[in-house]
Amino acid sequence: MKTKKERSMYPVWFVLPSLIIFVIFFLWPIISSLYYSLTVWNFETAKFCGLDNYKLFFSEHSMSSSVVHTLIYAFGTSALKVILAFFIAIFLTSKIKTKGFIRSAVFFPNLVSMMAVGLAFSYMMHPTKGLLNMPIQALGGTPIDFLGDPKTALLSIILTDVWKGLSISVVIYIAGIQSIDKTYYEAASIDGATGWQQLKHITLPLVAPSQNSIIILSLIGGLRSFDLIWAMTGGGPGFSTDVLASVIYKQYAAGFYGLSTAGNVVMLILISVIAFPLQHFLNKREEAIQG
Repeated sequence: MKTKKERSMYPVWFVLPSLIIFVIFFLWPIISSLYYSLTVWNFETAKFCGLDNYKLFFSEHSMSSSVVHTLIYAFGTSALKVILAFFIAIFLTSKIKTKGFIRSAVFFPNLVSMMAVGLAFSYMMHPTKGLLNMPIQALGGTPIDFLGDPKTALLSIILTDVWKGLSISVVIYIAGIQSIDKTYYEAASIDGATGWQQLKHITLPLVAPSQNSIIILSLIGGLRSFDLIWAMTGGGPGFSTDVLASVIYKQYAAGFYGLSTAGNVVMLILISVIAFPLQHFLNKREEAIQG
């Protein structure tokens, strides 16, 4: 017969392994990062400098502008994925005969590594020899320097990211659409609802859980994106495509470890400030729709 104390400790033994993993791999790295972001450190010593790293980070335009670029990149890729993937998923759940083949083709970009996609598109966007400029030159137009012009470089990478990451969003949407009870559409058809009305009043509200997942995943992925940008431009031309992750890498590679750690903390705060309130808002919206 177990004592009262033993019974009260019983649930703790189930929580303890997860708690240990959480402390070691999540809580401790955050605390240590906060400390080292307030120091000038190398692998031997750490000298406390207060908020100097943060002041330098936001006073230098080459670094502070990366926050704006990160937000543009994250919201731009997320919005395009949410909208385009929805209509592609609607098309791929219709009664077309070749939808199996098209689904495979849509999912193909996800099988290729991000670095490979970045290198391939950087060659395709070459200002004189690139595949995308060949038709423009053939028609007598002026070649576009997609990645060499600060006005078009970030947009070019955003569109490449959308091409690469659209497949996952489409798959999530398809799963959400196929889980909707068909009787809703049958009842709507009997009442004389058009295809657009069914899409607006049945599909769009009931696919909200899938849409919320896509928004959160794509937004967080965009906020911490690095590999595609590094493969295509390395943050250039100038600093026009530098995002937080690329700036953090550059500072670390240059030996400014404290400044790099401060950038990591800024990224963590930025993701938390955006992701948690957005998750709360989306959950409330989903409850309101389903209620």
